[in-house]
Amino acid sequence: MINRLTSEERASQLADLRGWQAVAGRDAIQRHFRFADFNEAFGFMTRVAIKAQEMNHHPEWFNVYNRVEITLSTHEADGLTSRDIELARFIDSIAPGPLSA
Repeated sequence: MINRLTSEERASQLADLRGWQAVAGRDAIQRHFRFADFNEAFGFMTRVAIKAQEMNHHPEWFNVYNRVEITLSTHEADGLTSRDIELARFIDSIAPGPLSA
């Protein structure tokens, strides 16, 4: 079983993630992305999906045309865990630059 992050772990681990925000009313983090077009957004989602499958840790996400919204939380722990941080770091490593919003 995987455990939720403590307050101290959460503060230190989230400090080096860029653009991730706490989700109101949930123990989760979220980030919004904007791409040049649908093809670029879908390519990004595909790369995240491959990593998520490798980790057996799947994000919640929403996509409309060139926008992608990703929410991370570990359902079996009912909150934020090290798995979410690991996936967020991967997502940050492949995220687009200036269009990200």
